[in-house]
Amino acid sequence: MNYKMMGRFIAQILTIGAVFMLPALAISLYYGEQQAAFAFLVTLGIFAAVIGLLRLTCRSAPSAFFAREGLVCVGASWIVLSLLSCLPFYFSREIPKFIDAFFEIVSGFTTTGASILPEVESLSWGILYWRSFSHWLGGMGVLVFLLAFAPGGSKGQGFTMHLLRAESPGPNVGKLVPKMRKTAGILYILYIGLTVLNVIFLLIGKMPLLEAVCTAFGTAGTGGFGVKNDSLAGYSPYIQNVTTVFMTLFGINFSCYYLMLLGNARAVFKDEELRLYVGILVGSVVLITLNLRGFYSTLGETIRHAAFQVSSIMTTTGFATTDFGQWPAFSQSILLMLMVVGACAGSTGGGLKCARVLLLFKILRRNIHQVLHHRRIQSIRVNGQVMDEKVLDSANAYLAAYVIILFASYVVISLDGFSVGTNFSAVLACFNNIGPGLEAVGPTCNYAAYSVLSKLVLIADMLAGRLEIFPILVLFSHGTWKQQ
Repeated sequence: MNYKMMGRFIAQILTIGAVFMLPALAISLYYGEQQAAFAFLVTLGIFAAVIGLLRLTCRSAPSAFFAREGLVCVGASWIVLSLLSCLPFYFSREIPKFIDAFFEIVSGFTTTGASILPEVESLSWGILYWRSFSHWLGGMGVLVFLLAFAPGGSKGQGFTMHLLRAESPGPNVGKLVPKMRKTAGILYILYIGLTVLNVIFLLIGKMPLLEAVCTAFGTAGTGGFGVKNDSLAGYSPYIQNVTTVFMTLFGINFSCYYLMLLGNARAVFKDEELRLYVGILVGSVVLITLNLRGFYSTLGETIRHAAFQVSSIMTTTGFATTDFGQWPAFSQSILLMLMVVGACAGSTGGGLKCARVLLLFKILRRNIHQVLHHRRIQSIRVNGQVMDEKVLDSANAYLAAYVIILFASYVVISLDGFSVGTNFSAVLACFNNIGPGLEAVGPTCNYAAYSVLSKLVLIADMLAGRLEIFPILVLFSHGTWKQQ
């Protein structure tokens, strides 16, 4: 295990985190929020000390870097970055308990949006900005940013694919262009462009600038931290509709946008995952709209809320325009199903991912055919390409790990005595990086009442869900740490 190389890499990640904290400090100073500004300054000092120590002790690191180090680096860097990045919440006393501050920032970086805060509007603007920006940074991934823009981030190291595979959401990670550094750059340029476009449309709807920026961060990262206690319920129908559209767009595989820029629209429209994603989304909106007949005053309002919540849950954003915990059981069951399915691979959304759901259905169909025709050898194709058996095995392994972690987490947090619906939806919402669940953790509630143990379990679920499970699991494997 190349510990020194990993230490150098974590130092680079922390450097990016510290640089991105500077705008939050500037906002606190601009609004005269002295306590928040002091908290950011102290935190930046701690960042500097840790970065300096890592660089000093790891300066003579050998360059060898393999898949095991890549997985450990991703898991460890997210944990260390979260432990330091939560300090402004804690030092400012706006979140007085450290476990709650840690929960909040992990929820931000993993784009979950689950909160322990009963009253968001009491936070200072600097803290609100940092809280929302954590979504944007975690959405595409801080490691992807490092590979794309940091000087020497991939220079001669030969580990870029290991890192991108470990952090990027989806069953398979490919290159948009031959060089991984350019691929990461293209992803972030598309990400930034869509975010800026989202801000512009929100400003057209007369949303104040800082609120528009924070809302766009939550939409782009499919995170869902809002700046209002009622999320987006108090904003105009125009702003809600704009957010619906952009949540849907950020749930699409970013390679589709790259293909569109190249003029290859035919390949995009034939993409099986995209068609499944759109089909599930539209079908869910239709079914929920029919189920909510008479629930709202007009058909237009019903469609607006149904479309918003379906997009919000399927893309794992977690914004809300209404209390869907009051919806009929059929509509709530559809939302629970969407929590599991999630958005497209290669997007900023969470969940199983439509690509993996598509693969699992095709694996199931092949297995049924092989039972009926046991001598037939049948390959699985997606978009006309034969899928490698390793990808199929990985999908099966992911599903097994997903189910085991889901029910193990549910059993542990059930010790707190909440209802079955509350606990199960809480685990689903955190593991799939959605945020709000049902009943006591619904869109009008929060996670503050859970015990420290339950919060630690849900934190682990959020990290495992965002990092596709295995980078977190390898941290607890004995084989990871023994010398080979």
